[in-house]
Amino acid sequence: MIKLSQIIWPPRYEPANSPVHVRNELAIASPPETVWAWLIRVQLWPTWYPNSAKIKFLSGNPPDLGLGTQFRWKTFGVTSESKVLEFVPYERLAWDAHSTGLDAYHAWFIQKTEKGCNVVTEEVEHGWLARLAKALRPNNLERKHQIWLEGLRDKAKSGLPPAIR
Repeated sequence: MIKLSQIIWPPRYEPANSPVHVRNELAIASPPETVWAWLIRVQLWPTWYPNSAKIKFLSGNPPDLGLGTQFRWKTFGVTSESKVLEFVPYERLAWDAHSTGLDAYHAWFIQKTEKGCNVVTEEVEHGWLARLAKALRPNNLERKHQIWLEGLRDKAKSGLPPAIR
């Protein structure tokens, strides 16, 4: 397992300066290339991550995320706009998320292993909505991100994602 965070945090989003920070990690017995393909095929997230819906590209080249891609989506019952700020194929992916009362940064790190890869996902949040959600449901973000990782693992077992028409 990855011991230290391998996330490259923009200064504003350093976990030590954020009221909300969660980290999840999972070993996945699939190659990084397959895991990556599922992770960037954003339009398929709702088929395996039930906490995502109504994904719409605002810029970029559907169906996959790329550096600078902007998209609108619903998660945790809130519609946010996001922009991909880090994109290193098979290794790093990160985006911001903005909505009323929320300013977040969500990052993924994939590390190749002998048996597949380890995947870390971390998120930090600022804003009144983030603090309220943490107070009312303190472990909800961590639980949902674990579901996201497990769904990613399960989809990667099936091979590469299908094409979207």
